[in-house]
Amino acid sequence: MTDRGLHDQIVARTEEYILPLYKRTPLALVGGSGVWLDDADGQRYLDGLAGIAVNALGYGDSDVVAAIQQAAGGLLHTSNLYYTAPAAQLAERLIGLTPWASKVFFSNSGTEAIEAALKFARRYAHNRAPGAKIGLVSCTDSFHGRTMGALSVTSREIYRTPFNPLIPGVAFLALNSNAAAIAEVVTPATAAVILEPIQGEGGVRPATSAFLQALRARCDEVDALLIFDEIQCGLGRTGAVWAHTASGVAPDLMALAKPLGGGLPIGAVLLNAKAAAALSYGDHGSTFGGNPLVCAVANVVLDKLTAPALLAHVASVGAELGAGLRDLGERFDAISAVRGRGLMWGVEFRDIPAATVVEAAQRAGLLLAGAGPDTVRIVPPLIISAAEAGELVARLGRAVESVVDSGAAPA
Repeated sequence: MTDRGLHDQIVARTEEYILPLYKRTPLALVGGSGVWLDDADGQRYLDGLAGIAVNALGYGDSDVVAAIQQAAGGLLHTSNLYYTAPAAQLAERLIGLTPWASKVFFSNSGTEAIEAALKFARRYAHNRAPGAKIGLVSCTDSFHGRTMGALSVTSREIYRTPFNPLIPGVAFLALNSNAAAIAEVVTPATAAVILEPIQGEGGVRPATSAFLQALRARCDEVDALLIFDEIQCGLGRTGAVWAHTASGVAPDLMALAKPLGGGLPIGAVLLNAKAAAALSYGDHGSTFGGNPLVCAVANVVLDKLTAPALLAHVASVGAELGAGLRDLGERFDAISAVRGRGLMWGVEFRDIPAATVVEAAQRAGLLLAGAGPDTVRIVPPLIISAAEAGELVARLGRAVESVVDSGAAPA
């Protein structure tokens, strides 16, 4: 079978048998190494997306491969009717990395973690004021997932409208609002406020420290819980273990997922003592959450993601990447803004859809994705070298130049 034949077979089978809920790019990926991916046609791509911020250690990491092989020879699944060492170890280590947290709940994805966090917050509110504190507050341009609870606190109407009515009592607050605007939306009837310290899908928009501090103060005033969604921005992505620590603000609950499993499915909710005390046996559960295989691998991944040398690398290479992207912003009028921190960046365009740039980047051998209609998201594996980051900028520059030359955007 020729490479093109393999590509066509993969695409044909996918289109025939898998529900078409994803607008897939016409690539059939078959392998990868480091920060590079290979398709069925033999083409190699620089990965600027990391599986949407999942593959933080890139592809083929020898420690992760060895951990999977070793774990596969042991317990794959036990359910949560029993105790297992990998889950206990992972929970202990996550708490050790998070001074404000006291307990962990394991799920299988980020969206499941969000659902759990919302449910935990509602349970806390029910204990405090049954039926009176049911409101949830999220931010405009937020994205927290596509299940019904997570979708209810996701602001984009394109996702919400086909599934209305969603959970009632949800209000949206503009990111980085002032204290007066916060007080209008976060009221004594609010059970919880949820937000991303750096919005991902919403355009890679960081929350300011002042905003997070004002939210924390208002939540304390009205006895609402504060939930941070660090599914995309956490675990080393910004050059720190957690993105929120730079603000000096501690949430009551935090959802995490994407990079924790090294590509395997896992999510988690971290809870402080106050939130954890509200929960009892049977309030929530997961058949597969915290399974031994994934937790064993996650322990190895966590070692690597939180190593001081890797965090310093992310900060250093991220600064170089940001500088290179800002240089592109100076070069092209089509770029209206560059935002980000560490190895999480958004490049916003004027008069040009993000999808057009993503397609041009793919032709230049660079894989990216959109973050909203006009922003391109850049979240490469955290192991990307300075030279590879420079190559990423160069390829993006060629992509933007090709779009400009085609007349699709201002010069």
